[in-house]
Amino acid sequence: MYGYGQHADGSAAQQQYIPPQQDGMQAGMQGGYGQQAPLYPEPSPPSLADAVRAFTTGTLAAEDFQQIFATSKVYCPRGDNPGFLALHNTQQPVIPMFTSLKELRRYAGKESKYFVITGAEVIDLLPTGYGFVLDMEGDHRMVFDAKAVEQMVDFAMRRMYG
Repeated sequence: MYGYGQHADGSAAQQQYIPPQQDGMQAGMQGGYGQQAPLYPEPSPPSLADAVRAFTTGTLAAEDFQQIFATSKVYCPRGDNPGFLALHNTQQPVIPMFTSLKELRRYAGKESKYFVITGAEVIDLLPTGYGFVLDMEGDHRMVFDAKAVEQMVDFAMRRMYG
């Protein structure tokens, strides 16, 4: 808050900054009426790992999961060339992706190369006919086949363009 101070002789001083009190109350207000409410941090959105757990246990709807996925960071292992690394020893080719660097390191090792993108970018850049798997070595592994990825693209387009 800004205010005017006074010198010891009673003359007015220049305007100066008076810092707020540490307890969050305005200077001069003591309890009761006029007291500021305590400051609480805004709740943070669920992490992608939390969303994966909730979705795999059935406590999070597909649309809610996709909204969280779209804005979350996704960790992707990479090779020497740009682009996704794909696994072809599965029914359909899938691309391993991870909800955290810790999960990626568990799968690919401590010195592995990787890049980070958002879930929305994953949906935009994933090659046609490929699926992806989240947290391959994790307790709540999720596999999205190529058809599920197409549905995610359709959902994103409807959300974006109506």
